[in-house]
Amino acid sequence: MIPSKKITILFLVLGSFVANAQNTYKNWSDIVRKSDAAWFASAEAKKIAENVLLYQRDIGGWPKNIQMQQELTPQQIKDLTVLKKTAVETTTDNSATSQEMLFMSKMYAQVKDERYKESFLKGLQYLFDAQYDNGGWPQFYPLKKGYYTHITYNDDSMVNILLIMKRIVEEPDFYSIKPSAAIIEKAKKAFDKGIDCILKTQYKQNEVLTAWCAQHDEVTLLPAKARAYELPSLSGKESAKITLLLMSTKSTPEIVTAVKAAYAWFDKTKITNLEEKRTLNDAGKIIDKKMIVTQNAAPIWARFMDLETNEPFFSDRDGIKKKSLDEIGDERKNGYAWYTDEPKEVLKKYAAWAVKNGVKVSEADKSVKKKDNYFTVAQDGSGDFTKIQDAINACPAFPYEKITVFVKNGIYTEKVKIPEWNTKVALLGESRENTIISFDDNFSKINLGRNSTFYTYTVLVEGDDFSASNLTIRNTSGHNGQAIALSIVANRAKVYNCNILGNQDTLYVSGKEVKQYFKDCFIEGTTDFIFGSATALFENCSINSIKDSYITAASTPEGTAFGFVFKNCKIISNAETKEVYLGRPWRIYAKTVFIDCDMAKHIKPEGWENWSKPEAEKTAFYAEYNCKGEGFQPNKRVSWSHQLTKKQASVYTIENILKDDIPNWYSK
Repeated sequence: MIPSKKITILFLVLGSFVANAQNTYKNWSDIVRKSDAAWFASAEAKKIAENVLLYQRDIGGWPKNIQMQQELTPQQIKDLTVLKKTAVETTTDNSATSQEMLFMSKMYAQVKDERYKESFLKGLQYLFDAQYDNGGWPQFYPLKKGYYTHITYNDDSMVNILLIMKRIVEEPDFYSIKPSAAIIEKAKKAFDKGIDCILKTQYKQNEVLTAWCAQHDEVTLLPAKARAYELPSLSGKESAKITLLLMSTKSTPEIVTAVKAAYAWFDKTKITNLEEKRTLNDAGKIIDKKMIVTQNAAPIWARFMDLETNEPFFSDRDGIKKKSLDEIGDERKNGYAWYTDEPKEVLKKYAAWAVKNGVKVSEADKSVKKKDNYFTVAQDGSGDFTKIQDAINACPAFPYEKITVFVKNGIYTEKVKIPEWNTKVALLGESRENTIISFDDNFSKINLGRNSTFYTYTVLVEGDDFSASNLTIRNTSGHNGQAIALSIVANRAKVYNCNILGNQDTLYVSGKEVKQYFKDCFIEGTTDFIFGSATALFENCSINSIKDSYITAASTPEGTAFGFVFKNCKIISNAETKEVYLGRPWRIYAKTVFIDCDMAKHIKPEGWENWSKPEAEKTAFYAEYNCKGEGFQPNKRVSWSHQLTKKQASVYTIENILKDDIPNWYSK
């Protein structure tokens, strides 16, 4: 063995020469993958092969990031001859060893030089020797201290090794070197152990299988850290090639389960509203990267995603997680691949794989698609429609059973109308935060006269027995007057686990003798942002004011038992908002009640306002019961509002509010 100090000096000499030598070809990997078989019999190829042989250590492996085509000086040849007897820097990282083996195979196919065959077989033996008993491979072998001992999927290292084993066993014509039966058997065992390792390292998130980290601890098999900015995470890049390898392998129940779970995770985590914009200098080097918000962008995935939330994150060399690419320094931002589109191949090939393996293609949607009552909307073309309105238009009129329109993640910039004849429609989003229906109409933009407000909706529901869940509906026109996000003029409508976002007139709930239910929703706006004539129960919702104004503007019809009822809601605001009324009467018989709600300090002490309608103080019904928070000041409320007794409040049950035969008890 030569001293480590001398080895370091040798590598500095080699690195300096490689950086300055003349390039015959731009990349070594391009030469390895040349499709012109005859070229590998050329004098030029033979000259390069001598370099490849020289770089190979006697242990069988090669170092990484070497441009093997570079001409060597006599001193470098001498130094490499010394290094051959060591195992310094032998690795499978960055395609090292696997690509040199492929090159030697292509050389031997044209030139029967036994040194090429021996080199290939030594490389294969190196891979056998480097494999852990659990089936994984480290980044460096012999083992190198630090994170290099982890099982390494990074840059597809282990996948490349397993493809070699697979081809030796299943594709006898792929390599020109024909191993013995004993070696083929060893390759089969190595492959099977490797697949078993992959299955055991697939990460479970709340007991649900997802994907893989770029590296896993060689003992615990859990996701592990590599470089400072390569934190334990789920990898959008490395997981893609792993899944494709599993899909190309003879299926077992375990492999089918793994592929289905990975596909579902890729489908769930794809990003369709961002594109990467690069700025290059005159030499073609990236000097800046920015992620630009783009509608209907081709899907991409983050390189690193949080192990529990799947949220993308980014790190600089300090190892601190950041939420956006702009938060890290230029060196790491511009010098690392933070996003990838590789999983698109999984999505593209999954359907054919699923049919072949008896898997229902809609499994990832967690529903069984039926011809007439289940439609999928996906911007990437993987569903039945790419627009929500097209799916609504395909729904049957007055159906006997519920019609589900499942909307995959994405920003859908469109106005959606569910007509009166499209009853029993269930609009189901893939996720509350990432399935977004968005438009920007407002009163002035519509410009149809005094009733323009009612045409500004992003989503309009006219069909009875409607439901919406797990999505965001927003009007993005900003502070430009009336602009509805969600308009429901249908009976027996239910909206739960949704964000409803806008400014003035965000949510319109109306209709004659109409009952509607909102649960676990976040509703945001400015003036009168919940308004209309419906009987509507809001339960466990967050009601967020973003400007000093009014929350509700009910127009409850005369004689109606209940108007707007808020139960167990959080009445909140942004930091700038200081003075907000709970409501004012759009029409003089308005009814609005808050029960068991938590009111922040932005609620004005008087609570209610009459909208310059003194007569409404006698006809409107505004009340509260058992609320709390700095904004709940019952002794300072306007005299014409009410604080309910326990007996009066007991009538406000979901059964009473949403059924049709409750007497107007409080008029007595």
